[in-house]
Amino acid sequence: MKATPLSAADAASKLKVELITNGIGTQAVHETVVAYQANRRAGTHSTLTKATVNRSGKKPWRQKGTGNARAGYASSPVWRGGGVVFGPHPRDYSKKTPRKVKQLALKKVLSARVNNGEVYLIEAPALETPKTAALIKALSPVVGKNDSVLIVLDKIDKNVYLASRNNPRLETTTGTLVNSEQLLRHDKVLLTEGALGTLSERLKD
Repeated sequence: MKATPLSAADAASKLKVELITNGIGTQAVHETVVAYQANRRAGTHSTLTKATVNRSGKKPWRQKGTGNARAGYASSPVWRGGGVVFGPHPRDYSKKTPRKVKQLALKKVLSARVNNGEVYLIEAPALETPKTAALIKALSPVVGKNDSVLIVLDKIDKNVYLASRNNPRLETTTGTLVNSEQLLRHDKVLLTEGALGTLSERLKD
């Protein structure tokens, strides 16, 4: 498989947008990545309070005369087996990010990866069977043994997708779905011509 490093000049001409070379967009990247991570949180954590813990509501002993401190109920948070004070409860962690912010974040991250020489233009891998070993062999001319790789295709190829799914260092997506967090996560980004065209449309103002 042929792989050509995508230079900043080639990327700018193919994407038809000017790449970012300064600090513009850094905050957009932070907000977008935090939102992506927050949106994946289930928010199903839950603790029992003194009102919901399964303990008796009976007064453990009489108020006076035992020598013990006063106690009103066994579910008190100060007792073992009692309720939890200010513990977590189910909630929604999702954050909404404006489209323009996500677009700027994508442009910023892609620009940084291109400027660092970490983006390559490739032909779409052609696999007869969904074998991870075959995909790794096809990528070997450009990918190191310990590199993590993001493969961005024009459209999902079932064999490539299944082959990459078995290896935690490989991830396959499309130009339509790729986001800034994915571009940051991997050591190298491999793009097809079709995916580059799709990204060009997404980055248009």
